Amino acid sequence: MKLVAATGNAHKLREIREILSEFDILSAAEAGYSSDVEETGSTFLENALLKAHAAANATGMSAIADDSGLCVEALGGKPGVYSARYSGGGDAENRALLLKNLEGETNRRAYFVCAIALVTPDGRELCAEGRTYGVITEECRGKGGFGYDPLFLSDDLGKTFAEAGEEEKNAVSHRGRALHALKQKL
Repeated sequence: MKLVAATGNAHKLREIREILSEFDILSAAEAGYSSDVEETGSTFLENALLKAHAAANATGMSAIADDSGLCVEALGGKPGVYSARYSGGGDAENRALLLKNLEGETNRRAYFVCAIALVTPDGRELCAEGRTYGVITEECRGKGGFGYDPLFLSDDLGKTFAEAGEEEKNAVSHRGRALHALKQKL
């Protein structure tokens, strides 16, 4: 089965390809798709569906898209669906703002959420969600990963996602869990 991954994020594409290795996953560029869909949904699933429908309609192929983010208890679930654009800057700025907003906070519990949507050219939808829990560290740790990975100390691994190898992270990550749940539905 061929799927187009509706993402321009190379890290996400690599994770999708590793976990769904039995499928032929084309990048958006390989499928000739370059639209950047505005994430106007109020939930991760709504945003994933917006992106997957747009890619399926544009390419005529089944498309897979995700929306994911970090939810921090002390911040009322923020940054949530705004995780990638939390600070208005890039990953480093997002991490810096998160740490600033958590200064002096003792409750550093957090979880990552990933909603995955697969949409066929005729509009059928298959969706799954994954979550992983942990705490936000007080400083960045590790060299791997992306986004908030250097700050997210995984309950499952006992280290940050940036300290974990890709295989370790994919086994317990929110995206890994969502993709495995989707694979079972397929």
